[in-house]
Amino acid sequence: MRIVHFGHACTLLETEGARILIDPGTFSTGFEGERELDAILITHQHFDHLDMDRLPALLEANPGVKLVVDPGSAEAVGKIGAEFQIANPGDAFEIGSSGIDVVGGEHAVIHEEIPVIPNVGYVVDHGAFYHPGDSFFMPEQKIDVLGLPTGAPWLKAGEAVDYLRAVSPRLAVPIHEAVLARPQMHYGLFANLAPEGTEVKVLDVGEPVKL
Repeated sequence: MRIVHFGHACTLLETEGARILIDPGTFSTGFEGERELDAILITHQHFDHLDMDRLPALLEANPGVKLVVDPGSAEAVGKIGAEFQIANPGDAFEIGSSGIDVVGGEHAVIHEEIPVIPNVGYVVDHGAFYHPGDSFFMPEQKIDVLGLPTGAPWLKAGEAVDYLRAVSPRLAVPIHEAVLARPQMHYGLFANLAPEGTEVKVLDVGEPVKL
């Protein structure tokens, strides 16, 4: 599997059977140039995960791409006339020869006065990669590579470390970092406090890496 991090929450996975783009949002750059995508997966409706201004052109440039969204994003996507599939927790489907399991259900709490919205995570190929969106949901599957949330209004660094230890993947790839002026401080914390057997690997934005 190869992965490209387009900054913040957006990742491109290239498996043996599919090219899957997850969370093309406003804080990410470079994904709009991708072609021959098999699927675009959206974890939730927040603009840093779903850029409604760039999505129509991305869909047009990738005819036949399968758009999969969480329940909370359906209304916005429906307004642009796009065909899409709604992913609910517990669903499972295939993109090419790659399997996708949908997990989670709710966005992490930002503040008690802010309503909690839907959020789904995507487990690719039985745990080869896991993108939790904006949540610390623990999947049942053993995770090989984790997209690790790094900075957000809903998390603090210690919680991210605890999540990293709980999931205990072979490899953790920090994502969701664009809200931080100095994410390197968090990266160092993750590396120093990672569980035994887990490597933390920071990806250069836009550069494909084989994992």
